[in-house]
Amino acid sequence: MIDLTPIISAFITVMVGLLLRFLIPWIRSKTTESQRGDLLRWVEIAVSAAQQVYYQSSGAERKEYVLKFLEEHGFDVDDPAVDAAIEAAVLQLHEALKEGSA
Repeated sequence: MIDLTPIISAFITVMVGLLLRFLIPWIRSKTTESQRGDLLRWVEIAVSAAQQVYYQSSGAERKEYVLKFLEEHGFDVDDPAVDAAIEAAVLQLHEALKEGSA
């Protein structure tokens, strides 16, 4: 009878190597994309809510509301990406409002 133990052991070693090499980085990249998507959705919600609730307030007060809202939902508001996402959402909202009134 042929002893298959070395072949099976080599196969498992190769599979673990492939798992570590390809699957784990792929999962990490998908998580990051998912987290970015979550951030953008929450920013859009916060910006729209700030516009609705604080429509007569200054931009600084609305931004403070957005930052507080995001912080309450677990985002790091000191991250420059958060500030960029807020500015992009505000621009998008203003463009949508301008198109709606035209």
